[in-house]
Amino acid sequence: MTDSSGTPARAIVLEQFGSPDAMKVETTSIPEPLPLEVQLRQTAIGFNYIDVYQRSGKYPLPLPTGLGHEAAGIVERVGRDVAGFQAGDRVVYMNAGIGAYADRRNVDANRLVRIPDGITDEVAAAIFFKAMTAQYLLRKTYRVGEGDVVLVHAAAGGVGQILSSWAKSLGAYVIGTAGGPQKCQTAVQAGCDVAIDYSRPDWVKEVIDASQGRKANVVYDSVGKHTFMGSLDCAAQFGTVVLFGAASGPAPSIDPEILNKKGCLFLTRPSVFPHNADVRTFRENARDAFDALASGAIKPNIGARFPLDEAARAHEYAEQRQGVGAIILVP
Repeated sequence: MTDSSGTPARAIVLEQFGSPDAMKVETTSIPEPLPLEVQLRQTAIGFNYIDVYQRSGKYPLPLPTGLGHEAAGIVERVGRDVAGFQAGDRVVYMNAGIGAYADRRNVDANRLVRIPDGITDEVAAAIFFKAMTAQYLLRKTYRVGEGDVVLVHAAAGGVGQILSSWAKSLGAYVIGTAGGPQKCQTAVQAGCDVAIDYSRPDWVKEVIDASQGRKANVVYDSVGKHTFMGSLDCAAQFGTVVLFGAASGPAPSIDPEILNKKGCLFLTRPSVFPHNADVRTFRENARDAFDALASGAIKPNIGARFPLDEAARAHEYAEQRQGVGAIILVP
């Protein structure tokens, strides 16, 4: 039931961890925005694989909970102390608290950025979290430059495509991996110089051969369990292995001495959120990401759209790993 004192809103609610069917749509109400909040009518909601981890309980959240980290929308109401935004502004956000799977919500104004002209709400929602992930990986974790050999696992996925195209624009030689010929073709279309099917048993050798034996200056691994040990073998001496996801399961624990034996490697497990913890840095990074989009360094690819009411179907689609590109929910 809705509360007449607030604005009606429909949102996905998770009361227990489990399969996609654990997500339920509820009609609630949201109050007037607090002094530093804005109220949004959301027009497009981004999907990220962390949503699956949180829904399933792999990354548990306090229950009951909403889901979702990013969305685009139109400002409808502005808290009394908000500066820089007004009703009618098109905005996008990430890391504004769990609960983006909704048609309306209140959001801390410091977590918002304006959507530049020429970029649709759907594109903004589809790429923002992923582009911000690519931004810190390429510009902060390891600063990719001309002549670097870059290995991108899951290069046909949402983050993978952005990483590949952006790294290519920075002058890198980009090797992608993906599961199957169709996804490898998508990876090449996204910007990879070559794509290797990592479902084949000799994929590590193929990656090394593709670099003419140089190996990779940096390996971006969002797959985890199935690729991590191979990632270490693909990294050049003094190379960096960046483990930023676990789509196939957690990476195995290793003895740090392995990093020495594999070539004095650097290993890091970063996250997008600490890289955007304060509002000034967040908006500078967002500007960098939108500039990359405007220049063509990022090539947006929306692979599937689902109504908000069919969020369970979106999760099923993602877990089947048959699609390519970004997934969005449409309220």
